[in-house]
Amino acid sequence: MRLIIYTGKGGTGKTVTSCATGLKLAKMGHRTLVLSADPAHTLADAFMIPEVGNEARQIIGNLVAQQIDPVAEMSKQYNTILSYMASVFSAKGIDETLAYEIAMLPGMTQLFSLLKIEEVSKTNEYDAVVLDMPASGEALRYLYFPKLVGSIGRKLTGLAGLFSGFAKVFQPLAKIPAPSRSVIKSEMDLIDRLDSLAGIIKDSDITSLRLVANPDTFSIENAKRAMMSASLYGINVDMAVVNKIMASSSDEYYDKWASFQQSKVEEAKANFYPLPIKEVQLYATELRGMEMLARHADQLFGNEDPAKVFYRGQPYKFESESPTALRMTVQVPFSEKDDFAIERYGDSLTVSVKTGAGKVVNIVPLPVAATGMRLAKAKLEDRQLLVLFEK
Repeated sequence: MRLIIYTGKGGTGKTVTSCATGLKLAKMGHRTLVLSADPAHTLADAFMIPEVGNEARQIIGNLVAQQIDPVAEMSKQYNTILSYMASVFSAKGIDETLAYEIAMLPGMTQLFSLLKIEEVSKTNEYDAVVLDMPASGEALRYLYFPKLVGSIGRKLTGLAGLFSGFAKVFQPLAKIPAPSRSVIKSEMDLIDRLDSLAGIIKDSDITSLRLVANPDTFSIENAKRAMMSASLYGINVDMAVVNKIMASSSDEYYDKWASFQQSKVEEAKANFYPLPIKEVQLYATELRGMEMLARHADQLFGNEDPAKVFYRGQPYKFESESPTALRMTVQVPFSEKDDFAIERYGDSLTVSVKTGAGKVVNIVPLPVAATGMRLAKAKLEDRQLLVLFEK
């Protein structure tokens, strides 16, 4: 199974790009499922069909769409855990209705949306799954969460029986319900699924993350943070899409906007290097419906198969050289030391690059591990910028 995940800021055309990709895959013979975890429920609007809900719906031959309801998924599959968490909060004197709301901890809804991928992978029903992630720069944290829980979860679960024994002894004093055997079993099942999901997401032969942006500062910066996070979490990013690029115009106002956007496209090429960039012009009409989605897919992929892995590698790489030193490697579109200048500003690294279109500034968001470290040195080797941070 091939998994393609689109992420980006809201309003960039992420959902229609996901739908267009799914349509192209289906027409090329792949049994395809388009999943949306976006609470805006926009799949039906994109395909211009009646409501697409929590049950898989046939769109055309080979193409199925489904709008994930994470609350329904959790209630259906892990109501035991949810009820136990709610009872813990309720034991603290919180109203029962509110306790259920609090039990849905931040990130849980997105986590259960992602678990749908693991469920689908076991059926072998689809050749390709396209996931439209929610419009959030923090979405990748939920992609990483399975990896984190998968690595430590079994150790914690292994202690659950011990802790539950103590909890039963102290239950009359603490007034907190001890987890039952069914709760512990549900937790172990959940961790097994998270392990499986982490394996799928980290496998570059299966999964590709694709960034979607518009030619403006906000969405490009959002996509850059997503690319940085993916590098940290070991998720392969194989493409960036820049949508809604205005064509040049004889009208001075619109031509000024077109020139500005073109400069942002050049900035995106430098910022996302060495990823392939797909540029899509702003359409003269609204992008929705089968005909427009097919046109959008042709603009993106031409005769290429969207299931192809368009790039393998790490635009950013981080290595701890010692407890007090961190080395960052950045793939760069220049090969001469006179082509760039580098400075550290807070939690960002600013790289000024000379290009054919003039100077482009690439602001690289730094990981938390670099906080409190100073920029020690930087050098250029074989189109790689090597930066050393030290305490």
